[in-house]
Amino acid sequence: MNSMAKHHDPQHGESTVLERQDQRVEPPPMFQVLLLNDDYTPMEFVVLVLQQFFGKGREQATQIMLKVHREGKGVCGVYPQDIAATKVDQVTEFARQHQHPLQCVLEKT
Repeated sequence: MNSMAKHHDPQHGESTVLERQDQRVEPPPMFQVLLLNDDYTPMEFVVLVLQQFFGKGREQATQIMLKVHREGKGVCGVYPQDIAATKVDQVTEFARQHQHPLQCVLEKT
């Protein structure tokens, strides 16, 4: 009887693994947080935003700021929707507090 129980365990284990694979949950959709160019927000303020809200180093923040300036927009980071939306709100509020029209938006990847 013991040998029968052992024989069934691996088979049961394999079917359990297959069931788990079939029930795999899709990862949540990810969103890019973008800064949009305008003619009024100082470049230094954009660099500050990238450092403060997106954890970018000075060099990387400067590169993203230049991309925003030259191409009209730049990616700050990619996050799940709730985190991306929170970052957009934080950046928008911070810009308004400092009287800058900087726009921050999210876009599904």
